[in-house]
Amino acid sequence: MHDRERQTAARLDRVLAQRIRPALYPLRNPLTVTAWHAPGEPVAVDHALAADYTAFEPGTPWGPPWSTTWLHLTGAVPADWAGRHVDVLVDLGFTDSWPGFQAEGLAFDALGVPVKGIAPRNHHVPVAAVAAGGEAIDLFVEAAANPMPMPGFRAWPPSPLGDRATAGTEPLYRFAGAEVAVRDEAVWHLLHDLEVLSQLGGQLPPGQRRAEIWYAVGRALDALDLHAVNATAQAARDVLAPVLARPAHSSAHRVSAVGHAHIDTAWLWPLRETVRKATRTFATVTQLATEYPELVFAASQAQQYAWIRERRPQLWQRIAKAVADGTFVPVGGMWVESDTNLPGGEALARQLIHGKRFFLEAFGVETREVWLPDSFGYSPALPQLARLAGNDWFLTQKLSWSAVNRIPHSTFWWEGIDGTRLFTHMPPVDTYNAELTAAELNRAETQFADAGPATMSLVPFGYGDGGGGPNRDMLERARRLRDLDGSPAVTIRSPAEFFAAAQEEYADAPVWVGELYLELHRATYTTQAKTKAGNRRSEHLLREAELWAATAARYANAPYPYERLEKVWQQVLTLQFHDILPGSSIAWVNQEAREAYARIQAELEELIADAATELGASAPAVLNAAPHARDEVIVVPSGAGQPLPGGRYAVWASAPALGIGAIAEYAGPPATVATTDAGVVLDNGVLRVVVDGDGLITSAVDVHSGREAVAAGQRGNLLQVHPDHPTNWDAWDIDAHYRNTVTDLTTAESVTVRADGPLLAEVEVVRVFGASRMTQTYRLAAGSPRLDVDTTVDWRESEKVLKAAFPVGVHTDHATAEIQYGHLRRPIHTNTSWDDARFEIWAHRWMHVGEPSYGVAVLNDATYGHDVTRGPGTTTVRLTLVRAPHSPDPHADQDVHRFAYALLPGASVGDAIAEGYRLNLPLRVAAVNPANPPLVASSQPGVVVEAVKLADDRGGDLVVRLYEARGDQAAARLTVGFPVRAATVVDLLERRLTDLVVADGGVDVTLRPFEILTLRLSA
Repeated sequence: MHDRERQTAARLDRVLAQRIRPALYPLRNPLTVTAWHAPGEPVAVDHALAADYTAFEPGTPWGPPWSTTWLHLTGAVPADWAGRHVDVLVDLGFTDSWPGFQAEGLAFDALGVPVKGIAPRNHHVPVAAVAAGGEAIDLFVEAAANPMPMPGFRAWPPSPLGDRATAGTEPLYRFAGAEVAVRDEAVWHLLHDLEVLSQLGGQLPPGQRRAEIWYAVGRALDALDLHAVNATAQAARDVLAPVLARPAHSSAHRVSAVGHAHIDTAWLWPLRETVRKATRTFATVTQLATEYPELVFAASQAQQYAWIRERRPQLWQRIAKAVADGTFVPVGGMWVESDTNLPGGEALARQLIHGKRFFLEAFGVETREVWLPDSFGYSPALPQLARLAGNDWFLTQKLSWSAVNRIPHSTFWWEGIDGTRLFTHMPPVDTYNAELTAAELNRAETQFADAGPATMSLVPFGYGDGGGGPNRDMLERARRLRDLDGSPAVTIRSPAEFFAAAQEEYADAPVWVGELYLELHRATYTTQAKTKAGNRRSEHLLREAELWAATAARYANAPYPYERLEKVWQQVLTLQFHDILPGSSIAWVNQEAREAYARIQAELEELIADAATELGASAPAVLNAAPHARDEVIVVPSGAGQPLPGGRYAVWASAPALGIGAIAEYAGPPATVATTDAGVVLDNGVLRVVVDGDGLITSAVDVHSGREAVAAGQRGNLLQVHPDHPTNWDAWDIDAHYRNTVTDLTTAESVTVRADGPLLAEVEVVRVFGASRMTQTYRLAAGSPRLDVDTTVDWRESEKVLKAAFPVGVHTDHATAEIQYGHLRRPIHTNTSWDDARFEIWAHRWMHVGEPSYGVAVLNDATYGHDVTRGPGTTTVRLTLVRAPHSPDPHADQDVHRFAYALLPGASVGDAIAEGYRLNLPLRVAAVNPANPPLVASSQPGVVVEAVKLADDRGGDLVVRLYEARGDQAAARLTVGFPVRAATVVDLLERRLTDLVVADGGVDVTLRPFEILTLRLSA
């Protein structure tokens, strides 16, 4: 037989486009449409229903960027349409580009109750939901004129559409019309029969099944009268029925399909639009389930549920019922789908706590999986945190985007830094927005890396980001693919059902140890530096606020601000979403983030001040929220001490860990400044630093070891500027080729001694590059082992990256970075493609490089991006300070930035841990009673107290979270500052695990390396 497959496929394409799809709705009546253009921001539905509407004809332009137009649709369902499938069809002017990134709508009934979302490829409203045969149609549609600030998802050219101030006022869309129409059921099913079979036939290798499919398709087209499609559609279906009835092979790959709509909590739209996107999507899904009861839809991000519960109570009731019915499945157990590289350890814990608790309280549902398909790499602290929150499984897809290497497993155990393992799946379909096409299912099967011992993978299907999630077409495909010869067998079921089955089948899956590093989007460690600084400062202020509020509650019987702290935590957690904190959103989002951080920090400062007032005393004291005791110089606005420029004073203070200390007299060696031929020498008897005439560090010697930290012939704190032109994804990427061109900023405009002891020695260095100005103050305090570099950068460059380099005189092939609840050693050589791809890395408060008996740490209070390279006798640590990408925010980072970093010579990892906390948690002066002891104290410096707060159930117990920080098993005694009758080990949600013995005012604990332990202490 001659091969006519290509001819049949081409014939089918034309028949589908020109005959079958146009015949889908053979009976149509236009609806009467009027419109009201809402001024400014979106309004409440009651306001919109009462507005004055005017005629709105098809073809009318509408929708300046970010505006809202309300449509009123009226008409009637003809009586003779009763008993037939009738839809209202609304076309807001959709294009064929990806749903979710253009106009969207939400249909309401005449009472203002949400009915269903309207989006491209999902623009119908079932009449059965709003009217019956012969009855009137009365619908309102809230139409959002959302622009696309990154057309084609390309990072160029820069777009003004992401900022209301520059987006313009020209309408973006042209209304295409609204009508009520009858769907022909035979044509509807023929359409999907042909699409499923033709897609499958296009994927199969040459052979009997492929030939059989294309032969049947050709015969079905023969049976279809193209001038009477509606009359002959069933005859064509009858031809295809035997081919569709052939069951899948028993060895077919098994696909667990789950409805999904990945809704970015902010990205190319602001937070306010996400509220509406979630509302539209959840309304669409709950309606779809009434037509397709087999649907299981998984939705993560408790924040989005909370918005709907607050603002759309009728829809919330539908969701609650769907959850109870098993149609709507909360997953993920996190407040948002956060970034996991940048949030601090306690913030990651709170993501899980707030997310899990919301689903438990709202629905009685205990989520068991961490669901992060789109975050930009995954911290190896996450497995332990996930398990401590009651999770068993982890899902991601993003690692398939890695540019060089591919994780060699689809299903595996992921082992974190403490040894905890989490059963993990990366869907080989390589998307979380599947449409259940044959090509996608073929990809899921052929890319499944564990075929042999395992047989199943997960496919999340549905349009995300406002596209409405799964639609009718996808559910029709799923029905045909449930058991079809030549295709993987598709079963719609929940993620929990998939994970339980997969783990049972593949309990001995291979183990991946350490971080899941994404070989892409490395610039998200740095972009929008003010957002990063806002996050870091907010996290540490939250630590302080909880500690001092708990202290005031225990010692002064002050009320604990549960509601205020919960609200602030949830605001911070929302801002850690994986396109907000990483800096990959439009200008509108970034502006709102900066404003939100300012409000958060003001609120937390007020809470801390309130607690201090409750602990009040007449004499000033100092509050130390860091987990280690400290004796150091602090700067105060007034008082007796060393005068400083600007009317400030330096004084000496001493405080216990997590406790209240005092301002004291300093009796040690002074900090001095001397000008020599080599430059300015800062010396405090602990550390001696030489700053040359260019304002660069030529020497840094810790007196104890006598060893030089700066590599021979090199200079430290060298600011370097690189051109920064990634191939794609401007805000997200920093590509390796940036290193090929560099400008060293070796010329200083001025080098000035600002303070010459005895408590502080300061040298100010000013540099100019292009239109930018950098002012740095080297600060060496009496008794301190570190040199601080306080930095202000007025950054006005375009598409350039600024780094600070510290060439250190140590020989090593690894660098150690602080991460959440521990640290991570990474190779810094390039022996393998995996090592070479890790040319930009993230760290929290410190990086450490060293030999067995000597090391150097570089600390920071706001920076996450770093790189570490090797040379003969040199290891260079660089902080990535600021960038200036153009998309999606055309003016990203062009602002004044203030931050600090520090050089710590002669440091162990333990020293880096302690000084990292001290730099990020400066001592606070307040009039409080120093007689109150710390609430808790750890006897072992490596056992670090991370959080002190009152229990979430408001029972008054104290909750303490601590961890082993040095990577070494440790025994410690936790001393409690008040009488304790019981101590209980609890999980992150503060549920009892085991009891501890209380003796002599404390408890004894033993922790494995990097173990996290949460204790509940009852008075």
